Amino acid sequence: MKARVIVTLKNGVLDPQGQAIEGSLEGLGFAGVQSVRQGKVFDVELSGADSVTAKAELERMCEKLLANTVIENYAVEIID
Repeated sequence: MKARVIVTLKNGVLDPQGQAIEGSLEGLGFAGVQSVRQGKVFDVELSGADSVTAKAELERMCEKLLANTVIENYAVEIID
């Protein structure tokens, strides 16, 4: 079973990397970019799990390692 975990900064958390990307895009001539927020994507392959069990396991992974839940949100998507 395949899954994707998307981790993003919570609203209100300073994102200097996103701001740097935004500035670079403007410098490269991409007009109209109002805001950029950066994040992380994890593609995870699990064996022998149904989708409900897999989602619960992935959420535990996020809580323990993949996301800093103080400043980040996460979303789990079962792909396969």
